[in-house]
Amino acid sequence: MAGFGAHAASKKLLGLSADRRKQAERLRLALGGLKGPLMKVGQIMASIPDLVPQEYAAELAQLQADAPSMGVPFVRRRMKAELGADWEKKFKSFDLHAAAAASLGQVHKAVALDGETLACKLQYPDMETAVDADLRQLKIVLALFELYDRAVSTDEVQKELAERFYEELDYIREAKHIKLYGLMHATTEGVHIPRVYDDLSTQRLLSMTWLEGERLASFADSRDLDERNIVAANMFHAWYTPFYRYGVIHGDPHMGNYTIRKDLSLNLLDFGCVRIFKPELIKGILLLYNALSQGREDDAVEAYEIWGFKNPSKRLIEILNIWARFIYAPLLEDKARPIDETNTGLYGRETANRVHAELRTIGGVMVPREFVFMDRAAIGLGAVFLRLRASINWYRIFHDVIDTFDVRAVRENQKKGLEKSGLS
Repeated sequence: MAGFGAHAASKKLLGLSADRRKQAERLRLALGGLKGPLMKVGQIMASIPDLVPQEYAAELAQLQADAPSMGVPFVRRRMKAELGADWEKKFKSFDLHAAAAASLGQVHKAVALDGETLACKLQYPDMETAVDADLRQLKIVLALFELYDRAVSTDEVQKELAERFYEELDYIREAKHIKLYGLMHATTEGVHIPRVYDDLSTQRLLSMTWLEGERLASFADSRDLDERNIVAANMFHAWYTPFYRYGVIHGDPHMGNYTIRKDLSLNLLDFGCVRIFKPELIKGILLLYNALSQGREDDAVEAYEIWGFKNPSKRLIEILNIWARFIYAPLLEDKARPIDETNTGLYGRETANRVHAELRTIGGVMVPREFVFMDRAAIGLGAVFLRLRASINWYRIFHDVIDTFDVRAVRENQKKGLEKSGLS
């Protein structure tokens, strides 16, 4: 990363024209080599339209499924460490070359002794140290940022990111997340969840059934609107049925975490970043929706207090509502429309800049930690819907999910789901 920065800076200082395509490739290789949270930053940058120039977005998108992988000797050592010296006898076959590689581990295709095709996710060595280092660097960067810009206090954000990143290192926990999603989507049409092979899984190795499908990027470029709309609807249910009925959300909706089947149903592939919320927080989200759709100011105050904004002033609520109206806008109109009617990410960026500037005028705000992954999921999914160029009635699909909402039912669903999956 230092080399990439020095190269880019020297070009600028010397007044030389930069080849953005080559610079973007250098950045992608640097982030891919680092692995860990900083690589995830690249994945997020790639997922939001117009956030970075096209050349950079094209290169960073490869981090979502094609990060540089570790070689065969590494794989043999790691598999021996996880399953013992006779690990190869526990499979009919095991491809030592990675089928895909990402921020914390790489995936190998294998065949179990019962003949089932498996995806075996093998964690890179010493990732806890890498996460420690990345989080320390992130803390320094955010502290420097707050010295000259106090619009947002990031203390709670840092705590939330740290907790979620460390959870992602625990593949035993991720296996439980998979089982939880299997329960939550047992009756959901259009969504498929892999099945875990516990006897071939450890804290650093996760073996599950292989789900065949097409990557979303190629699908979005080759299919007609009706097909893209079906996939968008399936994706909405994949994320928000668990959220509004169990208080659970998948916090990492980048494009490498799902594929599309021939029947347009959706495969969910990665379950490391899963956030479980108190059911009352979901009530807060719906109160804010009522506040925006029906002009009920008292509901907005209660919603922000439920989320963790302490004693929000009238002015703070007005500023927060600027962002809320942007997020909720597609859900407020009973008509088919794109997720963003400008069909780019520019309006979202302009809205974020406006909110940021307004927050500075009132001395800033402490962002509650619960807000981080809820907001990330909404923005990440919005970026995917933009990529699909989907145009559906978001209002109706939203009401299909929330019209049966009941806090007590969510609390009971969550309790049963966590107990059955072993997360309680």
